[in-house]
Amino acid sequence: MAPGITAEKKTEDEQSSKDNLIHLSNPHLEKMKDDILYHFALGTGTHDFPALFGDVKFVCVGGSPSRMKAFITYIAEELGLGSVGADYPNICAGTDRYAMYKVGPVLSVSHGMGIPSIAIMLHELIKLLYHSKCSNVTIIRIGTSGGIGLEPGSVVITSQSVDATFKPQFEQVILGKTVIRSTNLDDQLAKELMQCSKEINEFNTVIGNTMCTLDFYEGQARLDGAICLYAEEEKLQYLKAAYDAGVRNIEMESSVFAAICNLSGVRAAVVCVTLLNRLEGDQISSSHDVLVEYQQRPQKLVGHFIKKCLGKV
Repeated sequence: MAPGITAEKKTEDEQSSKDNLIHLSNPHLEKMKDDILYHFALGTGTHDFPALFGDVKFVCVGGSPSRMKAFITYIAEELGLGSVGADYPNICAGTDRYAMYKVGPVLSVSHGMGIPSIAIMLHELIKLLYHSKCSNVTIIRIGTSGGIGLEPGSVVITSQSVDATFKPQFEQVILGKTVIRSTNLDDQLAKELMQCSKEINEFNTVIGNTMCTLDFYEGQARLDGAICLYAEEEKLQYLKAAYDAGVRNIEMESSVFAAICNLSGVRAAVVCVTLLNRLEGDQISSSHDVLVEYQQRPQKLVGHFIKKCLGKV
């Protein structure tokens, strides 16, 4: 036992860690001898999950494999855990569905585009963390979005994910019945991330609602899709109503992300950069270099947060 740590204190710490283990809302899993995480090409019968992932404290998820590989390279350098130019192998190399990278206590995972894709990934991610006996895990989605009433390049930390009618809920049909789940996110975590942005002081950051849609075009009131049967006035009226409801950006994953993390007892946040102001247009016309810099902003913010949590700031 370390000097100065009493048996009582050690017991309290162990209990606290136990209380923050991943929660599985599925009693059927206890009856399974092995659990195959098919879309990760990993399984409890073929991989030692606690040895591979037991030290994970931070999971960052984002749409594209290349962005998540760039993030793990970035965070490795920020934490001083990797040599310059080091390559990080894809842990899910046995499949082309998702990509996963790890360095130290940080796991970086791609989730594809839209609610179905991220939902599948999250089911298997939560099980991976559970089988690995991880505790005190924070999961953060870092991504891109369309802003409402914000300058392009602004970063939005989500307070609530709302649906296309501005309700803070995720609706899913299970066994033919509609099930509604909460999409609230951790308020304290959002405040901690906001404080990190103030400390960086490099770009505009706000806390606001995020609208999660089922589609990139009609579902987000765009005028430039293959189908559009509404007028520009109706589009602007809708987006202004969204703004009045506290919505500051639009994307396609946050609702199910919040719902699953809530049910699993995991601290979670969504941090997305806005690529354009949807009140001024629909198409993303910024140069490649500008977009690359925008996409690095959530990484910088979350990277600073992780460093701060680990006492490396």
